Parts: sequence; C-alpha cells; structure tokens
Amino acid sequence: MQRSVFSLYHDYSTPVHATDAEREEMFKTVGAFNKKVMDAGEFVFAGGLEESSTATVQDATTGDVITTDGPFLEAREHISGFWVLELADLDTALARAAEASVACGKAIEVRPFNSL
Repeated sequence: MQRSVFSLYHDYSTPVHATDAEREEMFKTVGAFNKKVMDAGEFVFAGGLEESSTATVQDATTGDVITTDGPFLEAREHISGFWVLELADLDTALARAAEASVACGKAIEVRPFNSL
C-alpha cells in the first residue's frame, strides 16, 4: 500500500464556482467520491483550502523570521484542495484520480509520498 496526495489547483483570478448551484453540485459529487473512498478504507485525509491570497509565508532560514503575506509562489494557479489516500499501487491511484477529477471538475495531480 502507498499513500498518495491528489492535488487540485485553481486560478483565483476567476471564481471557483460561477453559481451557487454549481457549488452545490460539486459538493454533492465530491461528497459521493469521499464516501466511496471512505467505504473502501482508502481515505486518510482531505480538505479544501481558502484562496491563495489568505496565505502567509514564514521564512526563518536566515536566522531572522521574515513574514510575507500572500502565496509563496508567484503563479497563475495555486493548490485549492487535496486528498490523501492509501492505495494499492500507482494504477489504482490513477484510476481513483480520474474519479476525483470528474467529481470536482478539475484536473488532479497525483504524487506518491516519499517512501523514506
């Protein structure tokens, strides 16, 4: 078994959901996906994140703490949510990621945890 992170990204210059109905439909389909992976014993943790503009970066690598508002990366898209799932192998992870993509209406990046 291996743990994988399924990450989804959003360009926050546009609304996450155009309408309340779209948001409610996404909550419904993601809820059904979550139930499926929970029932299968694959679910470890999941969560949606606030907009990237709410991020704060702490950098203490030089000895002084430097606090910066906003996301660490200057990018068009930022992570907007994720799942951590425990799955048999990469093929299973890719199949589940396809299901997650349909459920949330976003592309899903799949990355296994480091096995160290």
